[in-house]
Amino acid sequence: MREIISIHIGQAGIQVGNSCWELYCLEHGIQPDGMMPSDTTVGVAHDAFNTFFSETGAGKHVPRAVFVDLEPTVIDEIRTGTYRQLFHPEQLISGKEDAANNFARGHYTVGKEIVDLCLDRVRKLADNCTGLQGFLVFNAVGGGTGSGLGSLLLERLSVDYGKKSKLGFTIYPSPQVSTAVVEPYNSVLSTHSLLEHTDVAVLLDNEAIYDICRKSLDIERPTYTNLNRLISQIISSLTTSLRFDGAINVDITEFQTNLVPYPRIHFMLSSYAPVISAAKAYHEQLSVPEIT
Repeated sequence: MREIISIHIGQAGIQVGNSCWELYCLEHGIQPDGMMPSDTTVGVAHDAFNTFFSETGAGKHVPRAVFVDLEPTVIDEIRTGTYRQLFHPEQLISGKEDAANNFARGHYTVGKEIVDLCLDRVRKLADNCTGLQGFLVFNAVGGGTGSGLGSLLLERLSVDYGKKSKLGFTIYPSPQVSTAVVEPYNSVLSTHSLLEHTDVAVLLDNEAIYDICRKSLDIERPTYTNLNRLISQIISSLTTSLRFDGAINVDITEFQTNLVPYPRIHFMLSSYAPVISAAKAYHEQLSVPEIT
């Protein structure tokens, strides 16, 4: 098998990750407790989605994912949420105090204390794989944990798993939608390690996604849940070929081969069309410009 490990760092990474795993479960017919009623053959790794899920002896599907945050509130939402039985409790790692939107705290002080535990959990997941392809790293570079701990983890992964591909889904800050005044500093400091230690980075920004929610989905005041669900649609579409049988982009390395002209120019913009609200979906004729 060609397994992939997802690493979700900081509030944005975790909340986007939560939406993604929710969607993967719906796409593959996996229940919130990890069981798969449609799957009659337990223990047969026949399906391509085993790249993202590992199957236990009892027929439960466990995501190959690690969630890391320096403060507990966001991870506690997963621990008590609908999908609490899906994730292995050891894969949810939280600290006591957050990085306070400070790159240095996430990278050098608070983050440094937790990074070995994270790598230990990643190592356990990697040992569970027969042929690890690489990593998907989800983070936002505006906050302290996403930028600081995110870049530290990327650097350490490069040391431990040199040849493995790393695909980053990175949320960049935007001027209109800002949560902290120091976001530009965090982004610049974090972009350095994205340049050096990821093979492909897919950039997302909240402002553009807010606009899509308002204009295309008719949501007057989009919440983070709306944004995350839209992002998870895009990430799901990008990873479809890794989870289902297909002919193109079957391997993470193929993304790099097909999209990256020079190793350092690997920042991608994803586009998705048509984005249309559920209420209108059955009542409108789509034109070519809307689809492309």
